[in-house]
Amino acid sequence: MADAEVKNDSELRAQCRQLLEQLSVAPGPPGAEDAVRAIVREALQSHGEISYDRLGSILCEKQGSSDGPRVVLDGHMDEVGFMVQSVSSEGRIAFAPLGGWWGHVLLAQRVEILIDGGGRVHGIIGSKPPHFLATAERQNVLGLEHMYIDVGATTAEEVAELGIQLGDPIAPYTEFRELDCPGYLSGKAFDDRVGVGLMVETLRALGDHPNTVIGVGAVQEEVGCRGAITASALARPDVAIVLEGTPADDTPGLTERQAILGQGPQIRFLDPTAISNRRLVRFVQEVAGEIGIGVQTAVRRTGGTDASSIHTYGAGVPTVVIGVPARYIHTHVSIIHFEDYLNARTLLLELVSRMDTETVSRFTRFE
Repeated sequence: MADAEVKNDSELRAQCRQLLEQLSVAPGPPGAEDAVRAIVREALQSHGEISYDRLGSILCEKQGSSDGPRVVLDGHMDEVGFMVQSVSSEGRIAFAPLGGWWGHVLLAQRVEILIDGGGRVHGIIGSKPPHFLATAERQNVLGLEHMYIDVGATTAEEVAELGIQLGDPIAPYTEFRELDCPGYLSGKAFDDRVGVGLMVETLRALGDHPNTVIGVGAVQEEVGCRGAITASALARPDVAIVLEGTPADDTPGLTERQAILGQGPQIRFLDPTAISNRRLVRFVQEVAGEIGIGVQTAVRRTGGTDASSIHTYGAGVPTVVIGVPARYIHTHVSIIHFEDYLNARTLLLELVSRMDTETVSRFTRFE
C-alpha cells in the first residue's frame, strides 16, 4: 500500500504496525531467514525487481527518474538464535549460539526449533529451581555450553521422532504486543526487524525519486555481517543507509544517554566497525531539522552493523546508520517506541527523495 492509497494517519499506523508484528514474530536465526524473506518478498514483489544473492539476502530494486545514484537501504533479516549441537541419551538438546548472548537472559525461556519441511518444535531452556541451587551457583552466570533445551522428550530417539536433527536452527519464541503505556511496543527481534520494516515501508511508499533505490534484506549480520558483503556485489551502492534496531541506553546505570525511547531515530556516527561519512551525517541532521523530526546522535565504543561491510565495498561507499532505539536487544523481548519508528520512516522518505547525483557526489568530493 503506497502513501497515496492510505486514507488517514490511523490507517498508515495500522499498516506499519501490522508489518512490524509479522516481522517480529517470524523466526529467522542466521542462515535460516526463510520466514522473514518470504514476508519481505510478499510485501515488495509489486514495488520493484526482486533478486537474491547466493547466501539468501533479498534485494528489491526500484528505479526512479535516473539510473543513479544507486541508494541502498539495508536492514538485516536475521536475529540472534542458536543451532542444535547435540542430543543426550535423556533427550536434552545442547545448542551453540548464533550471535551474541548473555547467559542471564536465557534460562526458562521459550524457543522453537525449525525442522526440515517447515515444521517447528517448541521447547524451553531448562533451569534449576532455586531450591536446588548451591550458594556459588546463585552468584554465577551459567555458560551456554552448560544449558539445554527441554522439548518434553526423555530419550534421544524421541527427539529424533520429532524431526529434530543436528544443525537445526533455533529461534526465541515471544508474542508481540503493545504495553499498557501507549506507544510502547514489545516483541522479539527488533534487532533488526525494525530495520527490515523501515526498508519495506520506504520502498512501498516511495513516489518520485531522482535515483535508483535498492532495498536489501541482508542475511547473517549477527555472525559477521556476511550477507551485506554478498548483497553489495549485486546492489553496487553509491550511497548507503543502514537501518538498525540500536541498543537504547535509557536504563539504570547508564548516564551518557544517546539512545532514549521516544526522542527520535538515532544517527550512529561511530562504532568499532565503521565511521559514518561525516557529510552524510550532516545531511541527515539538516533534513531532519527541516522537516521537524528530532534525532539523536551516537558515538559508540562497542557494537557493529552491516555498515562495516558496505562502507568498504569497491572504492568505498558513503554510509550512515539510522537506528530505532530498542531496550533489551539480544534477548527474548525488547521494547521500542512506535513514534521513533514512524519518524524514521518519514525521515527516510525525505532523504531518498533528495539524493540526486549532485547531492550524493558532495559526500565524496575531496579535492
